[in-house]
Amino acid sequence: MLKKVFDIRRTVFIEEQHCPPEMEWEYDEESTHFLAFVNGNAAGTARWRKTEQGIKLERFAVLKDYRGIGVGSALVENVLADIRPAPGDQVCLHAQIMAIPLYERFGFVKENNPFEEAGILHYKMVLHR
Repeated sequence: MLKKVFDIRRTVFIEEQHCPPEMEWEYDEESTHFLAFVNGNAAGTARWRKTEQGIKLERFAVLKDYRGIGVGSALVENVLADIRPAPGDQVCLHAQIMAIPLYERFGFVKENNPFEEAGILHYKMVLHR
């Protein structure tokens, strides 16, 4: 399973978005990974991990052929169903500008100003339920 996860992330983040490879492969051992399938084909991936501030959702990636059909929404839904934040834990993510509407549908709210991560503008978003 992890090979498929890594293949999708390599395609989306490194090849398409030109993210530095050394940034892509950190924290994998301590993360819980998800793999979405469409008609038996690996289509998207995500992960979450515990941090000092709470739970951070990360590495949402959907292959180009499967974008716009709900794979990203299904990933967010399944990750949120899996996490068990402790009282007081923040649930957050760093959203690329184009993905903000997706996360807002699930109750995430932008915080502060945009920042650059791997050469791409992001907002920190925190879950408000």
